[in-house]
Amino acid sequence: MNRSIRILGLDPGLRRTGWGVVDCAGNRLSYVACGAVETNDKDALALRLAALHEGLVAVILAHAPHEAAVEETFVNADPRAALKLGQARGIVLLVPAKAGLPVAEYAPNLVKKSIVGVGRAEKMQIRKMIAVLLPKAVPESEDAADALAVAITHAHHRSAPALRLAAGGGR
Repeated sequence: MNRSIRILGLDPGLRRTGWGVVDCAGNRLSYVACGAVETNDKDALALRLAALHEGLVAVILAHAPHEAAVEETFVNADPRAALKLGQARGIVLLVPAKAGLPVAEYAPNLVKKSIVGVGRAEKMQIRKMIAVLLPKAVPESEDAADALAVAITHAHHRSAPALRLAAGGGR
C-alpha cells in the first residue's frame, strides 16, 4: 500500500500567488484545495510581501502538506517588475522551507509539458487538463489552476534521483 503524500503547488506572483494542494498515493492523485493569496497593489511593497507571507503560512497550517513545488518564473523585460516578482518568489520559497518542507522548482515549460503534453500550452489548455486529472477541482483563477499544475508536475517527477538529491538526499 502506498503512503499518501500531500503536495503544495505554488505559482508565484506579487499581485496573486496561486496555491493548490493534492494528495498523491502512488499514481493516484486527489484534489484537496486550491486558491490564491492576493495582495493589495495600493499597499507598500513591504506590506504586500508580509501579506503574502501570512497568507502562505495560513495555507500550510490549514492543509499540512509534506512537500512543496514552486514554478520558476520567466525573466520579465521590465527590470522593476522582475525585481518585485523576484522578491515575491523569495517569500514563496521561504515559507514552505521555514515550515520544514522540501521545496522543488519546475520550469514553466516542464509544467505545461507534464500537464498538456506540449511545453507551449495555453492557459485554457492547462485548465481543461486540470479538470480531467482532478475532476473535483474547480479553480477560480488561472493562478490556482497553474498551482495545481505545479503540484501535479511534482507528483509525476518527485521520485527523480536528481530531485531527491536536491531536496536533501533521497528522503
